[in-house]
Formats: sequence, structure tokens, C-alpha cells
Amino acid sequence: MIATALALSLAMQSAGEGRYFPICGSGRRVTCVVDGDTFWLDRVKYRVADIDAPEVGRPQCGAEAQLGETATYRLAQMLNGGPFQLVPQGTDRYGRTLAIVSRSGYSFGAQLVSEGLARDWGDRRGWC
Repeated sequence: MIATALALSLAMQSAGEGRYFPICGSGRRVTCVVDGDTFWLDRVKYRVADIDAPEVGRPQCGAEAQLGETATYRLAQMLNGGPFQLVPQGTDRYGRTLAIVSRSGYSFGAQLVSEGLARDWGDRRGWC
């Protein structure tokens, strides 16, 4: 138990201090928000590990596009709210760093889910 807690504290990184997270554009991505579950921080691409948010790049319908845009802006708002913690969970098949993102012990993913802007990871219902 103590070893697990120690490993978790060593893996946790404080991030976001003094950073601004705009919505990503078509240019080079350094620190910005891609969508409701993906962002760049210092040229590293992160995927919020515990959720799935609507697509903005290739939405299946207008409702998904609108919800995806709302989720994107909400994630940016949370990231811009001050320092947060990243707990890496490995990488996904696209090379993104999977991480639990939280502030004061509360998961950004859980917040997005509670607001109806994302779903728990593994929920495969469509957005349309």
C-alpha cells in the first residue's frame, strides 16, 4: 500500500502553472486544447484517460459537433483555471500520453461527465 502511494506521488506531475491553453488552430501545437479530451502541453499531446468526449474534427451529426465544441471550451476553461495534476497512465495507440487530470483531487474527466460534456471511458453510445 505504501509503495503504491509512493509510486503514485512520484508519477503525479504538477502542470499548468503560468500556462495559457487556447483552442488549437491549424498551426504548430505547443500548448493548446484540441477537443474535450485531448490537449497539448509543452509539445506533449495528452488524452484525458478516464473519459470520451464528442468529436470536433469529424463529428457524425450537428448535435455532436455542437457538444464537442462546448466540451472543448470547457476543458480549456478548466486547464486555464490554475495549476493541475497529471497522473500518467501510459500511452494510447496514437502515441498520446494518457493521464488523469485533476485539481485538488477532483478529476477534470469526472467534471466533464457530470456536466454531460463527456462519457466515462468505455461507454460506446453515439452522440447523435
